[in-house]
Amino acid sequence: MKTTPILHVSDLRTAFSTDHGKITAVDGIAFEIYPGETVAIVGESGSGKSVTALSMLRLLEAAGSITGGQVVFQSEELGQVDLLQLPEKQLLQLRGNEISMVFQEPMSSLNPVYTCGQQVTEVLLLHTSLSKKQAKEHTIALFEQAKLPRPDKIYEAYPHEISGGQVQRVMIAMAMACEPSLLIADEPTTALDVTVQARMLQLIDELRVKDNTAVLFITHDLGVVAEIADRILVMYKGKIVEQGSVLEVFSQPQHPYTKGLLACRPTLSATPQSVLPTVSDFMEEDAQGCVLEKPLTMPKDSLPGTVTGNSATVAGKSPNKADRPLLQVEDLKVYFPVKKSFFGRSTAYVKAVDGVSFSVWPGETIGLVGESGCGKTTLGRSLLHLIKPSAGKVIFGGNDVALLSPAELRQSRRNLQMIFQDPQASLNPMHTVGEAVMEPMRVHKRYASDKERRVKATELLEKVGITPGQFHCYPHVLSGGQQQRVCIARALALQPKCLICDEAVSALDVSVQAQVLNLLNQLKQEFQITCIFITHDLSVARHMSDRILVMHQGRIVEQGTPEQLFFNPQQEYTRTLINAIPKGELEDIAAAQKKREQMKAGPA
Repeated sequence: MKTTPILHVSDLRTAFSTDHGKITAVDGIAFEIYPGETVAIVGESGSGKSVTALSMLRLLEAAGSITGGQVVFQSEELGQVDLLQLPEKQLLQLRGNEISMVFQEPMSSLNPVYTCGQQVTEVLLLHTSLSKKQAKEHTIALFEQAKLPRPDKIYEAYPHEISGGQVQRVMIAMAMACEPSLLIADEPTTALDVTVQARMLQLIDELRVKDNTAVLFITHDLGVVAEIADRILVMYKGKIVEQGSVLEVFSQPQHPYTKGLLACRPTLSATPQSVLPTVSDFMEEDAQGCVLEKPLTMPKDSLPGTVTGNSATVAGKSPNKADRPLLQVEDLKVYFPVKKSFFGRSTAYVKAVDGVSFSVWPGETIGLVGESGCGKTTLGRSLLHLIKPSAGKVIFGGNDVALLSPAELRQSRRNLQMIFQDPQASLNPMHTVGEAVMEPMRVHKRYASDKERRVKATELLEKVGITPGQFHCYPHVLSGGQQQRVCIARALALQPKCLICDEAVSALDVSVQAQVLNLLNQLKQEFQITCIFITHDLSVARHMSDRILVMHQGRIVEQGTPEQLFFNPQQEYTRTLINAIPKGELEDIAAAQKKREQMKAGPA
């Protein structure tokens, strides 16, 4: 039975100082979280979700300030305290101990000069009475719980030496280390594949049940929310516009913004469509900024969840069968040495890519799916020779990439561009958004002047949802989703023949994801762009791809059309991936909620 909330937020207000005056990011929100409860905050990038969490822990950057409100926390050691008024020394005592947070950008949250194990051990040594030996043993055990491969090796690895998904799992292990009373998880599963995501959600739920931990879960993935939350808060422009139980919000959404969020995510139950709905199809604002419900102009049978037609007739689904493939990969291998002899000779290897062969035809989209660490990103980078293959061939446009001179290789990259997984690491912090998009145009001498390049860069940024007013902003001012949109615009700046998209939409909220997927499909048709779409989201892979390759431990274990793989998978590994996907159907949500209630009640 609910008694005292562990966290009570009332009239919280946060603003940021800019050259154009103050911008309100959090506008008088209020909510409560009880012990053992999971509350999810959902909304688009920039809606104020992350700023809410950072405000509660007073972790705002210098330009941000809390202008009002209370955040009352029920501490085991300090009693009832207002986190906004607490002295810094006592707040430091609570952070990482009674309150833990998993941040949105794992790479920027870990110190690059310390190993992963050292950083988790440091938290244990700071907040517990464990010895160094015990802290190390406990850290390795946490890595095992987080399903990290070779936990003892991960302990010694630096953040840049492991995949983005593995870094996120290290962050989750760190947050869980001291068994906090309140866990704030800001997009904790964004970089994870579906099977590890399912495991992480299970771990967070086990922590919630075992220690009666309260969880504030921030996400743009409504499918994830359905599986792990008790209540949902929907945020829009700094305000909570709707809240209720998971079943209430999913079955009877009241606000047009919520209806838009629910509709724009591709699902496995729907036939892939050429155009996904977005939030703007459901709502508009009047001159006073009031939200009005918009009559839906899209055909009702085009919404996700509606099965109609045949996917073979979807626009962009028939690749151009030219005389030869645009890209051929023959027996490609990428091995990394992990052990050397006394004389420095490598004696053991990690086979990141182990004998992969496939072809991609002009205008075709290949989906590459698999768990984190299976070799997807390494394969993508080796196609560009950003990682030199150990063996095999990459033939692009009829040329063996390995035989090109440095100048020829650079020229070939004009036609073969990559959108990287981590947008923050991909953008130069010293360059503005506009400069980032204009730079490849300058390098490859596209357009006659910077004036023309500026016009083109502005057009591209607007296409991916970045306003002209943000042209002169630096990357750190933008949210993670906005940074990824800039990376997509930069990759499109040279109008390449082939795009390698490495988790290009994983950092985006569902509505912007729909816009970007629609944009990529539009560009594919308009310019006959060929895509290799690397993703852990199988629903997105199904929506975007003509063929899907399933990768496991460096090898392609199954391939076929989306319909073949999703409705008649041949390999057990493929079936495991599909079964781990949150379905988002009302029956599944009701079943998940019933299971949660049983876990709360405990054994009969």
